[in-house]
Amino acid sequence: MDDLTKLASEQNATLVVLSFLQADCSNVQYNKAVYSLGKELTETWRNSCEDNDGVIECDCNLPGTIEGSIADIEPLVELYWPGGVGEARALQVVAAQLREIAAQLEQNVVDQSARNLHNNVMSSPSEQWLELLKSEVHRAMMQGVGLDQLPRERVIMALSLTLVKQVCEHTPQLLRDLFNTALQYISPTRAR
Repeated sequence: MDDLTKLASEQNATLVVLSFLQADCSNVQYNKAVYSLGKELTETWRNSCEDNDGVIECDCNLPGTIEGSIADIEPLVELYWPGGVGEARALQVVAAQLREIAAQLEQNVVDQSARNLHNNVMSSPSEQWLELLKSEVHRAMMQGVGLDQLPRERVIMALSLTLVKQVCEHTPQLLRDLFNTALQYISPTRAR
């Protein structure tokens, strides 16, 4: 049972990050990369919910129950969410709240941090990206992002996802690896 809880928790973090990254971007290449990642994740979730005979296990919903429920994710990715429609919508609300926080961040601090992260990521192996992200988030928080009245954990999560998104909008081919790095950073169940 503990493994299922862990898996669901990782999937929850995955949907939050994916929902955050999908919103409000006019970069066509970035949108294609996010859409492709979403489709890949959908297949992974579908396959993880089917047993060896192709039968849906009891913890998962049928594909038809989810397909129309996530229509507010742009671009549309048909998610096969084991937790159900209600959980998927709740996680999308979390992502929307994080985007609202991100919109309030001190823009010049975020822009400088995104440039620093981009430069560091481009000159470092992906195994170091988690530490680079942590370091840049810490540096930006110390410099001040202007949201002292909000819970620190949410500000850190919004800031980290904003930095990842800005770097990936600039260099879409980094999306998959930085997506995984962001998941490692924000997910309590992933090894750090």
